[in-house]
Amino acid sequence: MTDLPGLGPEGTLRLACRPPFDWTALVGFLGPRATPGIEWARDTLYRRTFRAAGQAGVLEVRHEEDQGCIEVVFHLGGDSQTGEMRDEVAARLRRLFDVDTDPAPIAERLSEDPFLRPAVAARPGLRVPGAWDGFELAVRAILGQQVSVAAATTLAGRLVRTHGEVLPAPVGWGPPGDLRFFPRPEVLAASDLRELGLPGARAAAISSLAAAVAADSTLIAPEQDAGMATRRLTTLPGIGPWTAQYIAMRWFRDADAFPASDLGLRRSAAGKSPEMPTPAALAKRAEAWQPYRAYAAMHLWAALAST
Repeated sequence: MTDLPGLGPEGTLRLACRPPFDWTALVGFLGPRATPGIEWARDTLYRRTFRAAGQAGVLEVRHEEDQGCIEVVFHLGGDSQTGEMRDEVAARLRRLFDVDTDPAPIAERLSEDPFLRPAVAARPGLRVPGAWDGFELAVRAILGQQVSVAAATTLAGRLVRTHGEVLPAPVGWGPPGDLRFFPRPEVLAASDLRELGLPGARAAAISSLAAAVAADSTLIAPEQDAGMATRRLTTLPGIGPWTAQYIAMRWFRDADAFPASDLGLRRSAAGKSPEMPTPAALAKRAEAWQPYRAYAAMHLWAALAST
């Protein structure tokens, strides 16, 4: 692991993951979507700032394939590690990297479709990347509405630079003052986000979400029923089916969530056909992939990225 002087005590964790485990695909998905100042993912390494059980710092994650686990090293901002903090970090990372999923029944089910079969064979351990925090992911999903991944990442970085709390930067990862924590809901609820250059509707959607979560944190509690949670989210302005399904995939861990209107999924599902399926047609086609449509979505996105 990289030496990160400048922060306090170091701790380690090892989290077992069911094989096969496609770490390369996970990092490849998270890298372009990493929020500047908070996350960094490339090659074999994932890093991020974090808060857990009242403590804060930076953590690094690598996949130890020969040992069947991911290894985590965290550096705290001055306090000694606690068991409560370690437990929370472990739980969040298990969700983020989808380590507990058994890929065998997923591969068996999706391979029944001749179209998906080659993709499943090429990536037998593909996971659905989760998220560290539900509010952070939900904001990022709204920022990603109708724009490219790169554009959404730029907007997320601007949001964090303006409203995120600063973490003293350890040597080796950015200049001092460059690392931050994601803004808290109450901060964004009280801010005029149009000053960041966001379209008015998108700024209003984030403000509404932030106010709702600040008033009721159970709105994004990970343990709740995914169907009920997504229905609650879609009552908020600016959160439609695509956004809700994307959040359900990555935060509520709904293995059957499927954002059928996603342009990338439609392009990938078209294969060699010159015409993309409509969202309704793709949703109908995806019925054959139940109850693992979220994993089918990952295979479609991965196939599109490879071409």
